[in-house]
Amino acid sequence: GNLLAVLSWSMMTTPIATRVRLTLYYQLEKITGRRLVVVYNAVNGIAFCFLAGSMITVSATAFGVLFGFPMPGLNDLLPNSLGWVIAVLIVGSIVAYVAAAGYQVVARVANYAAPWMVLVFIAFGLVGLRDFVNETGASMSSIGDYWQLAETVIWTGGDPLPGQVKFTFWHVMVFAWFCNMAMHVGMSDLSVFRYAKKARYGLATATGMYLGHFVAWIAASILFALQLHRDPTNTDVLPGPLAADAVGLVGLLCVVVAGWTTANPTIYRAGLAFQAIVPTISRFKVTFATGLLCAVAGMFPAIAMKLLGFVALYGLVLMPMGAVIFCDFWFMKRFGMQPF
Repeated sequence: GNLLAVLSWSMMTTPIATRVRLTLYYQLEKITGRRLVVVYNAVNGIAFCFLAGSMITVSATAFGVLFGFPMPGLNDLLPNSLGWVIAVLIVGSIVAYVAAAGYQVVARVANYAAPWMVLVFIAFGLVGLRDFVNETGASMSSIGDYWQLAETVIWTGGDPLPGQVKFTFWHVMVFAWFCNMAMHVGMSDLSVFRYAKKARYGLATATGMYLGHFVAWIAASILFALQLHRDPTNTDVLPGPLAADAVGLVGLLCVVVAGWTTANPTIYRAGLAFQAIVPTISRFKVTFATGLLCAVAGMFPAIAMKLLGFVALYGLVLMPMGAVIFCDFWFMKRFGMQPF
């Protein structure tokens, strides 16, 4: 699934981005006209706000561990404490300012955060495995022993939590591809990759997909399995407590930064979408206001807890407009028709 996503960026998004060098919104306006683009931008911007809001929710769970306020559970829809609301607002305001400061600042924050974050992701998995070995008393003399531990205790293939869907291989593969579909097949990342020097820079997304998603998801599943092993009744899916139990304050900082680095470019994209609707207002003001809207969305745990379904729907709704851009760029002249 991650490979399909990387190939989608490399073969669909970046060849167009580096040749035309326009934002998604301006390129789409040249093809479809302004009326449809205004509707599309509104839907796109709102969807980005929900996505960024869920990432702000992730960061706020770290503050719940530090300050001890109640945090929402898997089935909660509304915020359940004043501390939660304040933490989300503080995190959201900082993220909004960074995104509003522009592409250079967003990129600089990512460059500082990404290498360190990956090391902490790996540490989560290694510490989780170590704790499993210590608490089960298993003898680990070969790779096969670790594999047996993984099959019998961590990834057991058992029943999902009540009310949750049992994931098959195909669920995981398609979600790993679709969770970023709005960005690659949907062409939203034209706005980011228009700065790339060469089309092959699309392959750089493999860094994020494999180190950020693949490694992080595996490490997170180990930590959650460890939590259930220690207390089968504790089914809370909260990144902050999971990270803190594994590596302490460094884990909490990693959760905060991980949420920031996803929310920053997402709010940047959403700001571009909304500014295309109201071009008379400065990009900074529009993006900062968008970030605050994301913070408000992040207060409601229903958005983050239902993220799987949301990003799948979000990708499927926005993907057809990417197909419009793809066909306009590659096929119109070949079929003897007028581009744009």
